[in-house]
Amino acid sequence: MTPSPQDDPKTLVSTDWLGRHLRDPDLRVLDASWFMPGSGRDAKAEYAAAHIPAARFFDIDEIADLRSDLPHMAPPPEKFISRMRAMGVGDGHQVVVYDAMGIFSAARVWWLFRLMGKMDVAVLDGGFPKWQAEGREIEDMPPIIRDRHMTVSRQNHLVKDVTQVAHSAKLAEAEIIDARAAARFRGEAPEPRPGLRSGHIPGSKNLPYGDVLNPDGTMKPPAALKAVFESAGIDLKKPAITTCGSGVTAAVLSLALERIGHRNHALYDGSWAEWGMYDDLRVETGP
Repeated sequence: MTPSPQDDPKTLVSTDWLGRHLRDPDLRVLDASWFMPGSGRDAKAEYAAAHIPAARFFDIDEIADLRSDLPHMAPPPEKFISRMRAMGVGDGHQVVVYDAMGIFSAARVWWLFRLMGKMDVAVLDGGFPKWQAEGREIEDMPPIIRDRHMTVSRQNHLVKDVTQVAHSAKLAEAEIIDARAAARFRGEAPEPRPGLRSGHIPGSKNLPYGDVLNPDGTMKPPAALKAVFESAGIDLKKPAITTCGSGVTAAVLSLALERIGHRNHALYDGSWAEWGMYDDLRVETGP
């Protein structure tokens, strides 16, 4: 098997790459599956039934800042450290994150590791569906965990709060890129979370996260990704802020930006779950 030109252990690796490295002593595989509220699917139960060998389950809703009223906000560094140590993930590990959709919630965990200053982390291209479709090894056994020391260094430039986003929107100093479906962006479809207004952040551009993916759930190659951003009217010379419903699929766009060499990007962690809640924040509708 020749290595895929896509393989980069800091962003995205193929199923072939993971297949070759699965037994590496310093590899840690995380199942970061997460489903939209109301999907009827249970990520923990699906992990318990079948996962990539030795994968640990990363609970996006629990490894979060539970003091916040907003869903799965980034956890404080000390909580991230304690949860990773308990999962046997630490310094010197190469981490590969996958999910049950292809590329969906895994990118959120990739971004979270980078927020904590951990760069040796990649998303599995095509995720668990591709791994299974290729008939690769799966198991239903919990992994053997050995505690591993972890140090983190939070990279504050990778995350934006509501005040910073409102400031950027007002001054048009960054491209605010919204990963939600077009109908939600335009305000034509209701939000899945109750109590939120419909529409988008003034001046933001819409790039539904599915547009950066191939039909099989893998990510488009860098040249095609660049064309997708440009066709959405996004100026790639400007800093970028990614946003979505609750900070999950925004990270798919963050990963795509990283793949095309755009380094100046941050994620709006509160996303529409926060912006859509406050009446004093302006909302635009339409394209």
